[in-house]
Amino acid sequence: ENGAKVVLFGSREETVNKALNKLKEENPDWEVSGDHPNLSDAKEVEAAIERVKEKFGRIDILVNNAGISQSTKIEDYQPEEFEIMDLNVKALFYTIQPTVKVMREQGGGCIINTSSMVSISGQPSGVGYPASKFAVNGLTLSLARELGPSNIRVNAVAPGITETDMMKAVPKSVIEPMIAQIPLRRLGQPEDIANAF
Repeated sequence: ENGAKVVLFGSREETVNKALNKLKEENPDWEVSGDHPNLSDAKEVEAAIERVKEKFGRIDILVNNAGISQSTKIEDYQPEEFEIMDLNVKALFYTIQPTVKVMREQGGGCIINTSSMVSISGQPSGVGYPASKFAVNGLTLSLARELGPSNIRVNAVAPGITETDMMKAVPKSVIEPMIAQIPLRRLGQPEDIANAF
């Protein structure tokens, strides 16, 4: 809508194509394309970022929005569940590092990371998720200081409960008490978060 050329990264080719088709249905003139690198593989991500740079000559905005949630109680937590850090934290680093090289060359840019309200408040179970979002905040604040002198802004948006596929998996009995605490008495919509970005 703002005239940007957009490249979407997704976890699988079919999910990327589904998103692209939906956008093309909305407006066939939008310049949108996609890729599906393994975000847990630094080399694969770097190659995908390089393809974007080759195609468009620059990268003005990087939005890190991939992530997964958890709600496992601590006594049931399995060590492998802490691998949530791979997507929620390491993947940000893997996309940011090669993008920063491009942004430095072109004289600036903007990086926006998705944090969460639980990075401030914590949550009553699924400790890996808020821990990962605390890490996103630390990464964001530190890189803002490091990259600001190169005219690269680094910020995070910390959404509350938003009506996404991730939230659709949460039982109503869990969501309804949360909605009661929200002043507007409704879940956030993806557009609310997009507007904040």
